[in-house]
Amino acid sequence: MTKKPFEGINVLDFTWIGVGPRTVSYLAYYGATVIKVESAARPDPVRHATPYKGGISGLERSYRFAYLQHVKRYDITLNLNHPKGIEIVKRLVDWADVVADGYTAGTMEKWGMGYEDLKKIKPDIIMLRTCMHGQTGPLAKLPGTGFTLTALSGFAAITGWPNRPPAGLYDAFTDSVVPLFNAVCLIAALDYRRRTGKGQLLDLSQHEVSIHSIAPLILDYTVNNREPKTQGNRLDYAAPHGIYRCEGDDRWCAIAVFTDAEWNSFCQAIGNPAWTKDSRFSSLSGRKQNEDELDELVEEWTSQHPPEEVMVRLQEAGIGAGLAANLKDLYENPQLKHYRCFEELDHPEMGKLSLYQPPGFTLSKADYERHRPPLLGEHNELVYTDILGIPDEEFVQLMTEGVFD
Repeated sequence: MTKKPFEGINVLDFTWIGVGPRTVSYLAYYGATVIKVESAARPDPVRHATPYKGGISGLERSYRFAYLQHVKRYDITLNLNHPKGIEIVKRLVDWADVVADGYTAGTMEKWGMGYEDLKKIKPDIIMLRTCMHGQTGPLAKLPGTGFTLTALSGFAAITGWPNRPPAGLYDAFTDSVVPLFNAVCLIAALDYRRRTGKGQLLDLSQHEVSIHSIAPLILDYTVNNREPKTQGNRLDYAAPHGIYRCEGDDRWCAIAVFTDAEWNSFCQAIGNPAWTKDSRFSSLSGRKQNEDELDELVEEWTSQHPPEEVMVRLQEAGIGAGLAANLKDLYENPQLKHYRCFEELDHPEMGKLSLYQPPGFTLSKADYERHRPPLLGEHNELVYTDILGIPDEEFVQLMTEGVFD
């Protein structure tokens, strides 16, 4: 069997919610051994997040937790406010190659587990610190969530309709962006350690990373002192560009026409109705100046056809088009099924789970692994007695003292 890229790499995971678990998953998909540290008193908050299986709440019934944690992880509970808990963490650090921390700046230091402390335990340790604002600076100790970070990073101010309040993006968009940067940093650090024998600290500010996604707008402001305005689904350099009503109940299709050549192809694809010959629409500037009327005419055509037909007809003509997929569309999409995006896993409390969250890429020489999400503290005995070698009698004593709470 081919060795997986991260086989033999041990990760001690202090992250929670979205960014950290997604980051660590990239290593776990391809062979890394991960120990996720939780606390019975304060488990990963996503365990409380809806939707719940069958609408029944419970620590082990969150679908959101399940899809974020469906790679192989050993889950332990540990009381980091107990002196003996910190001693056990030190032993885990000695086992680890990577320590991932998603807490607000200064939290690990309160437990005596900052990077300088970890280096004393294991000099070549790699520590990833990925909180909202990084470890230094005037805002470093401010906590936050993915939704608030999208606003802080400029997305809310540019999202929405003209003359309307800013609109937040669905869920925590930045929780999908930041893990990619984290993973690349970790891979680079692991390669550096392989070549030099030296570990390092990776201080990654989620705020700083997130604004990469609006770099052109930042450049425009820097060079031209121009603030972007909300445009709904429109772009300055494309028309028609929007989501248009189609035949059927609440069915829509996105269409994007960028060049005059594409406009000509679009017109041919929809049968060259009389309005497409209007000279006002023959150039991009003309289409932008008359965009309201243009959108009405485009929708007059799309509303007579199912979105699937609109999409295929325009795509075959070289025009960007995609139906506005609902969840049924996604679940039945043959391309997503081809990539095993939805697979059933057995869970001891929720039963059959159909989960999405492949890594988003494939490696020709190594397949990725998916597992059901771990139960809270499910692997306490395995980790503490088998991996750390704590004798059974000591394990029981520590348990009675509340060290594993």
